[in-house]
Amino acid sequence: MLKARTAHRKRNRGYEETHRELIETAVRLLSESGVDALSVSGLAREAGLNRTTIYYHFPNREAMLCAVKEWSAQQLALGMDVEAPQLDRMAHITRFVLENPQLIKLWIEDFISPGDIRDRYPRWDDLVAGLSRDLQRGQGGDGEVYALMLLTGAIIGPRVFHLSVSPQSDADEVSRRFIAEAQRQLAKEGLMH
Repeated sequence: MLKARTAHRKRNRGYEETHRELIETAVRLLSESGVDALSVSGLAREAGLNRTTIYYHFPNREAMLCAVKEWSAQQLALGMDVEAPQLDRMAHITRFVLENPQLIKLWIEDFISPGDIRDRYPRWDDLVAGLSRDLQRGQGGDGEVYALMLLTGAIIGPRVFHLSVSPQSDADEVSRRFIAEAQRQLAKEGLMH
């Protein structure tokens, strides 16, 4: 009995590790070649596995894209963790946006889709609650709208700035400038911690 449980745990651990590696490989492929280039056979080739193994993890391309979107949402959720230092959150989101342009395209499509935002971003209520508390200590304001404005600016702003306003700037420079301006705006609102 113990031997069967141990074998089951090993098999699950191997599954989880392979699943994580497949998602990371899909993220890399998507980042390098775009969403249209991501396929089950391409992922199998890149991961050095047969397509049957890929289908075991993802029944179809849409499930693979869904896993990539979920991974992306988890990465962005780190930037919404109100327990983390504010500067770390800003830096995380800005770097993620600049380093993963194809994922950000998927994120934007997901972000503007109809449906409850809490289904896609489970930390949404925490972010709104934290901002609402901070706004009430200052000049007041609408926490939901402010959270949406901050998040939209943080996700879309660095990318547009890097591509269209200052294409000669490297990612470090864009990140530095965006974080500095975000800090200035938050300080003006009395929201810098």
